[in-house]
Amino acid sequence: QVRLVESGGGLVQAGGSLRLSCAASGRTFSSYATGWFRQAPGKEREFVAAISWRAGTHTYYADSVKGRFTISRDNAKNTVLLQMNSLKPEDTAVYCCAAALKEGIATRTYEYDYWGQGTQVTVSS
Repeated sequence: QVRLVESGGGLVQAGGSLRLSCAASGRTFSSYATGWFRQAPGKEREFVAAISWRAGTHTYYADSVKGRFTISRDNAKNTVLLQMNSLKPEDTAVYCCAAALKEGIATRTYEYDYWGQGTQVTVSS
């Protein structure tokens, strides 16, 4: 079992920045690919960013956040970060981190084994 807890959400103006953190406990987190997803009211959950289990080896981003968001991980601290810059109102959503026991990148929800509860990000115009 892996338990994931997100933090760092909040209210920010358009153009601002936030840094989300996903803290993991339980099984060896370093063996898990990790991703961030988001879900806005009335919309389906969508992929945001992913990172492979080897720290910094591979990353992948949704087109909507490419160039603005950066995912990173510190396996020694069992933490994955999502730095979000140049935020837009359309980035408003609940952001969840997830872990998949696999190598490489996982971008689809069914590939993930564990999910956090999420943290709210609200971007005002």
